[in-house]
Amino acid sequence: MAAALPPSDVPAASARPVLLTCAQPTGALHLGNYLGAVLNWSRMQEGFECYFGVVDMHAITAAYEPAKVRAASLELVAWYLACGLDPAKVSIFIQSHIVGHAELAWVLGCICPLGQLERMTQFKDKSAKQESIGGGLLFYPVLMAADILLYNADAVPVGEDQKQHLELTRDLAEKFNRVYSPTFKVPAPYIPKTGARIASLSNPEKKMSKSDEDPAGTLYLLDPPAVLKKKIMSAVTDSGSEVAARDDKPGIVNLLNIFSAVTGRAVPALEAEFAGQGYGAFKAAVADAVIAALEPVQKKYAELMGNKDYLLQVIRTGDDAAQKTAYKMLSKVYRKVGFLERPR
Repeated sequence: MAAALPPSDVPAASARPVLLTCAQPTGALHLGNYLGAVLNWSRMQEGFECYFGVVDMHAITAAYEPAKVRAASLELVAWYLACGLDPAKVSIFIQSHIVGHAELAWVLGCICPLGQLERMTQFKDKSAKQESIGGGLLFYPVLMAADILLYNADAVPVGEDQKQHLELTRDLAEKFNRVYSPTFKVPAPYIPKTGARIASLSNPEKKMSKSDEDPAGTLYLLDPPAVLKKKIMSAVTDSGSEVAARDDKPGIVNLLNIFSAVTGRAVPALEAEFAGQGYGAFKAAVADAVIAALEPVQKKYAELMGNKDYLLQVIRTGDDAAQKTAYKMLSKVYRKVGFLERPR
C-alpha cells in the first residue's frame, strides 16, 4: 500500500532495531493520525522489529464507557491493518492482555520521584479540566515508560504532546541502569523524514484533533465522501484568493500540506498548478484527492470489521509475540530488584 521509506530513513536490515508505538482506543482515527503517524508506521515495518499496541489500560485514566473501550480496541486493530500494517511483519497486541505492563510500571514507579510526575504538563492540563482526579492520571507517564521499556525499544515515534513523557522514560531507564546495573536501552524519539503535520480545518493554528470543539475541523477516516468534501470546502482560509504557502496563509498552507501528503506531489508544484484559480477550485481538488486516498482504506476497514474472527487471530498472534518478549524483560527486572524466583 505504501512505498518504502527513502534509504536514509531505514536502518540496515541486519540491524533490526526495535520500534514501539501505541495508541489509545478512545475514538475514531482522523486524517491527522493517518498522514502524521499511521501511514509512516506502515513504512517502518520493513526496517524495524515493530510492536504496535492498543493501550486500553491508558484509556481508563479518564472518564470512559467500558463497552466503548472494548469496541474501540477491536476497531483500532482494524484501522492498523487497513492503513497498511502487515501482521506477518509486525506484532499488534492489546496492552491489558500482556503480563508485564502494570508489573514493570510498579517497579519503575518505586524509583520515580513524585515531583517529576506532578510537573508533567499533560497531567496539569488534564487535571485542571477534571473535578475528580484519579491516581492513574498521575501515574500515566510511568505506565507509558513501562510500555516502552518492556520491549527494550530503540525508537519511539512520538508527537509533541508525548515528548515530555518520553524524557521521563529515558530518565527512568538511566536511573534503573545505574541502580541495578545495565538493563534497559535508553529509547530515542523517532521522527521520520516523511510525514505531515495536519492542522484543524476550522483553526489552522491548532493540530487536527478528535477533541476539536468544532466537528467541522476534523476529517475522520470514516467520514463519507460527501462529508469530507463539505468539511474541506468550508475550511478556514483567509480573505485573499492566492494559493500560496506563506506564513500569513495558515489555512492554505494546511490544505497544501494535506494535498501534498495524499498525492505525493511537492507543494511548489501544487502552488504553480493552482496559480490564479482561486480557492474554490483548489479546495475542490483537495477534497477529490483526500476522498480518493481514503477510499481504499475505508473499503479495507469495512471488510476487516466484517471478519471479527480474523481480527481476533491477529490479536492472538501479536499478543503471543509481545508476551514472549515481555516475560524475558520482566524476569530480568524481577531478578535485579531482588524478587524471589517462583519455585518450579
